[in-house]
Amino acid sequence: MTDTIATQSSPAIPQERRIVTAIPGPQSQALHQRRAAVVPVGVSSVLPVYVARAHGAIVVDIDGNQFIDLGAGIGVTTVGHTDDAVVAAASAQLADFTHTLFTVTPYEGYVRVAELLAEHTPGDHAKKTVLVNSGAEAVENAVKIARKYTGRSGVAVLEHAYHGRTNLTMAMNFKAAPYSTGFGPFAGDIYRAPNSYPFHDGLSGADAAARTIAYLEKTVGAADLACLVVEPIQGEGGFQVPAEGYLPALQQWCTDNGIVFVADEIQSGMGRTGAYFASEHFSLVPDLVLSAKGIAGGLPLAGVTGRAEIMDAAQPGGLGGTFGGNPVATAASIAVFGQIESLGLLAEATRIEKTLKTGLTALQVKYPIIGEVRGIGAMVAIELVEPGTLLPNAAAVTSIATFAAQHGVIVLTAGTYGNVLRFLPSLAITDELLHDALSVIDDAFAAL
Repeated sequence: MTDTIATQSSPAIPQERRIVTAIPGPQSQALHQRRAAVVPVGVSSVLPVYVARAHGAIVVDIDGNQFIDLGAGIGVTTVGHTDDAVVAAASAQLADFTHTLFTVTPYEGYVRVAELLAEHTPGDHAKKTVLVNSGAEAVENAVKIARKYTGRSGVAVLEHAYHGRTNLTMAMNFKAAPYSTGFGPFAGDIYRAPNSYPFHDGLSGADAAARTIAYLEKTVGAADLACLVVEPIQGEGGFQVPAEGYLPALQQWCTDNGIVFVADEIQSGMGRTGAYFASEHFSLVPDLVLSAKGIAGGLPLAGVTGRAEIMDAAQPGGLGGTFGGNPVATAASIAVFGQIESLGLLAEATRIEKTLKTGLTALQVKYPIIGEVRGIGAMVAIELVEPGTLLPNAAAVTSIATFAAQHGVIVLTAGTYGNVLRFLPSLAITDELLHDALSVIDDAFAAL
């Protein structure tokens, strides 16, 4: 990785942290005043600095401050901001044609992305893909496909899950505020079961799975469930990694009972964990796999990839949408797959995990409020607690994220109780930048 990266149309952005004004700076403050007049308060921002440029792992605001980005648009710019190959592919497609509705006049890019997803999602069975616009839309389509295929209506989800902000996905989320407070009534036939949370429940994978299955069998019954939707590693729930054996046991139960097993890989997929999809770490072969976020390098694209016989359950015209599989987004996605391979980014995710976990574990020794360091690949988190307990320490998380931002590091919060700091940098980030970011996090803990 080079320390200074240039885009095709803009000056080089040194891959370094640099703060030259107060945060937010005067230009960001002025723009924020304009925003307040025309953008509703429901569209909030964690860090009100306004971006001018970005490349690699660095975001530059309109005041000239440079931030180490440990959020990557909540896992979107996995191959790095304005990756050269992605920009080139999207630009070339823009010059050819920007849009035709695939269900009227199709094009090769959509087909090629479907081929790549068939190749890289777990399992060697025949697969088909529908492309849509967003992660929530992918979840919606997975549920309706599963319902059509099974002839059942029930949808099972897990505690601490997050699946989106549409009416159906709000009902599937565990955490109400701020995602669904006051927005009901919501879609029905949603059943929420206990999940595996080793740091808190101490259960083995087998015992946690038995608890989940028993709950679902008692509260809804397997015969009425169309699907079970799980995040192999929960995102908004705090990067929870389930106990060994938990997910395979759930998948086997689904298979035995004709329930479609859906892996929501919207945040954990596309190389983030050192495998194309996190399901691979748990020896899962889901019936349906959901992709979004990192699939197109920053352009809006999402997909549902699944067993051909399940995907073909929907009647002609039952799937699709005006912008689903937009040609510019599919061109970018093809480039993303190419970059993961040509740059060896799966190995980079493993490198990032080692660097982050080593640094964060060292901080855990110094600061007893760090209850756990967890995660896989470039999807790592720390859970903060009141020392000597499992009680959540959300106030410390807020303070640390604020301190980090003031000193040029973008770090995101998560967790049902707001007590998790999550690190999901792009796979283009260098160890040098990670060490610099960790030093800022260290200073933030020391300042508490």
